[in-house]
Amino acid sequence: MSTKNPRAFYNWLSLTGFIITANSLILILILYLFSILSDQTNTYLGLYIYIILPVFLIIGLILIPLGVIITVRRKKNSKEGDDPWPVIDLNQRKDWASVVKIFLITTLLLVSTTMGSYRAFQYTESNEFCGKLCHEVEEPEYITYQHSSHARVTCVECHVGEGADWFVKSKLSGLYQVYSTIFKKYPRPVPTPIHSMRPERETCERCHWPEKFYSRKLRVQRSYLSDSANTEWNLSLLMKIGPEFKSLGNSEGIHWHINKNFRIEYISDSRDRESIPWVKLTNLKTGEVKIFKDELNPISNKTIDTQEVRTMDCLDCHNRASHLLKSAPDYVDNAFVTGLIPKNLSFFKEAAMEALKMPFDNKDIAMREIRETILKYYRDEHPEVLKKDEQRVLKAIAAIQGEYNLNAFPYMKADASKYPNHIGHLESKGCFRCHSDRHKTAKGETISRDCEICHTIIAQGPTGNIANAYINSTLPFAHPISIGEKWKTKFCSECHKELY
Repeated sequence: MSTKNPRAFYNWLSLTGFIITANSLILILILYLFSILSDQTNTYLGLYIYIILPVFLIIGLILIPLGVIITVRRKKNSKEGDDPWPVIDLNQRKDWASVVKIFLITTLLLVSTTMGSYRAFQYTESNEFCGKLCHEVEEPEYITYQHSSHARVTCVECHVGEGADWFVKSKLSGLYQVYSTIFKKYPRPVPTPIHSMRPERETCERCHWPEKFYSRKLRVQRSYLSDSANTEWNLSLLMKIGPEFKSLGNSEGIHWHINKNFRIEYISDSRDRESIPWVKLTNLKTGEVKIFKDELNPISNKTIDTQEVRTMDCLDCHNRASHLLKSAPDYVDNAFVTGLIPKNLSFFKEAAMEALKMPFDNKDIAMREIRETILKYYRDEHPEVLKKDEQRVLKAIAAIQGEYNLNAFPYMKADASKYPNHIGHLESKGCFRCHSDRHKTAKGETISRDCEICHTIIAQGPTGNIANAYINSTLPFAHPISIGEKWKTKFCSECHKELY
């Protein structure tokens, strides 16, 4: 018995479709088995199995019937003898076998396509897809994410969230990102997507809700001076994240900004929201409204009418919650604290800062220049240290190179200076964007920059000579290096930003 396919299937277009479909299916099966049996992981393997090859499979399946339709129409137009369309008679065993065969193949393809589509969806939602697929483009975000407090939260939980609307938006945005990556249309550094992020109440507040009590926390910070002994400077702060007593809720402390009885709105005159000349505070209980304007950066009423008025939320302060790039002074200090750099290696903080203040074109150049600059510093300035501790110097250089690789990405021009962190006010304006003493109402009320609104200093000073505050009191701030009263009139970032 012959189960030969109808003659309409024998055309170059359908045969091409058969070949593409068969090859795609075989490759998908081989790569899928390899992914299961192999211990090695490869980002591009998933891309080929669940996205690229299935596209070719579908194209092949479309070409098969398309070739049949074209062939039948040609025969009909040329008035060749037989019926233009195949006649199916289920009483004929040949036709019955063909129908069964087509049904089984179609069912198999539908099941495999459904499973493949689901796996493709899972793959495109994975951290691997988000972080590794674009290599250098997403490298700064992916590496910093892996070392963040949100390292176990998937990318899509914050950047997409639940619901079909945001899923569609993210995929449409992803198509443009793919285009930008392929044709190298992306900017360097890539701008932070603060204008397209999902509202924090739909993402952040799934874990961090405003009603949750945030107690005061002790923050201990160790810094190292650029002197011969790498002098350790200690600073212990009692951070007033919430009120002293739980029953007071969000009535005071840093998280007062999310007090449900108040609404804070602002206008920024820069796209990155680094400059905020206008702030509006509304008491939702009494209806009282206060408008604060920066007297050194005035904004006209006409401009106010044309600008976006944004309601303050978590992301206005926690803007680098999962992608924090540390500055050079910060990660060098961390290397001292963790013991990667010996604290008694004379002048190393100064040598490291000398090497890290220059820009680099790529990581290979950075690794070479960091090493050579530090060694040259010791050869020229302190040859006796290099002669005595050369191996420790080389080990410390390797530690600095490792920290640099985690926090600076020359190809993407990404470092802490390009992505400032608004928590604090040391290396960017941060809190001082509003708490400047310059934002005033028409009646003269100001948004205070008093340090004790947010924290009190309970201990400070060099190791071995630390001053401690009495209970329920605070110490006046003492700068590690004598700068007089400048810290009272200038923003910290005006000097500290120059260090990296």
